[in-house]
Amino acid sequence: MTAQFELQPAEGELQNLAEEYWQKSCNRERQLEVEAFEAGASIRNGEYTLVNLEAIVRWKSERLVHYLIGNGSLRIRRALEVAASPEANTEQAMKALLELHGVDVPMASSILAVIFPERYIELNIEDLEALGQRRQDIKFYEEYLSYCRGLAQRGVLHPQESVPGATPLQALDRALAQWARNHTV
Repeated sequence: MTAQFELQPAEGELQNLAEEYWQKSCNRERQLEVEAFEAGASIRNGEYTLVNLEAIVRWKSERLVHYLIGNGSLRIRRALEVAASPEANTEQAMKALLELHGVDVPMASSILAVIFPERYIELNIEDLEALGQRRQDIKFYEEYLSYCRGLAQRGVLHPQESVPGATPLQALDRALAQWARNHTV
């Protein structure tokens, strides 16, 4: 089944929503995001450690951090090495991360988004509501990623230079999240 995405906010609203997201985030959220993108850069540069993975997971879900420890450093290294390989396709990178205890599809997408912010976007339930969807598996993520890359390539959004992950994809992620926040009852 091919997913059908229907962007809920107008394309012209997206850049403002991305800016609003960052402005309305509390200092702790901002700091965790900065640390996550720094950890992603370290992983991209070959530092495949629990400390880096932990910074990313903490950014998305503090309660999942304790699951990571049981994976062991060799298992974490192998998974991050595959995920951070420029030659790995989306499915290979996702499957490697899903081998880790405590990592599901949305978390794997978050890990990829901070390692390669220009290539990947997070998959989270709130953002999907802004696109009229709820599914969360690898095939769906690939379709979602393709749709989001299309929006980014059309120049609908510009990188937010003063925030971590300064790419159009990460600006889109913030815009979708802010739209969902604004429309939560």
